[in-house]
Amino acid sequence: MIICGVDDAGRGSMVGPLVIAGVTIDKKNLKKLKSIGVQDSKKLSPKTREILYKKIIEIVDKYYVVRIPPKTIDSNVFKHNLNHLEAKNMAKVIKKLNPQTAYVDSCDVDYKRFGKEISLLTSNSKIISRHHADSRFVVVAAASIIAKVSRDKSIHRLKKNYDLGSGYPSDKKTVKCVKKLLLHNKQSYSFIRMSWKPVQKIIKKKLC
Repeated sequence: MIICGVDDAGRGSMVGPLVIAGVTIDKKNLKKLKSIGVQDSKKLSPKTREILYKKIIEIVDKYYVVRIPPKTIDSNVFKHNLNHLEAKNMAKVIKKLNPQTAYVDSCDVDYKRFGKEISLLTSNSKIISRHHADSRFVVVAAASIIAKVSRDKSIHRLKKNYDLGSGYPSDKKTVKCVKKLLLHNKQSYSFIRMSWKPVQKIIKKKLC
């Protein structure tokens, strides 16, 4: 049986893309992922994630990555549509990989509703949606590593020109950098998520 795991990276970030990744593997080969130490990407160091990334893509049958730019994220957040955007792109990944069963990490408080939405979008009834799926299913953990490393590469490219830190609002370096860019420059920055509340606060301060 060919199964698929799908997860995201960067949902809460102030900058950069939201990345969604999926992997497919024959169910009988899941033990190979466990044997190399695959687990939830949040529990791993950046160096370990990069090492596992290379091993994962050698073990899995296929993998697919979607990067959603800030402009698209913003337009959906302003419409209160972020969960749908994620469901739509997870469905895109699943349709591309075409598994028999797909396990997804739900961003919706109602994981069953999220699973049903993806099921309708893919015409696939075998969608298993759960909260913290990346710590419950090794195939989702593998997808979480692919997503996280892919997003880290995007942030690394931005860091060549900007002192962005991690990109998250909990990171003082990130907030300081975004504040400096928005308050002291007239140009727009396509990598900043203008719809995010911390960013909106900075914009309001600029307008005052």
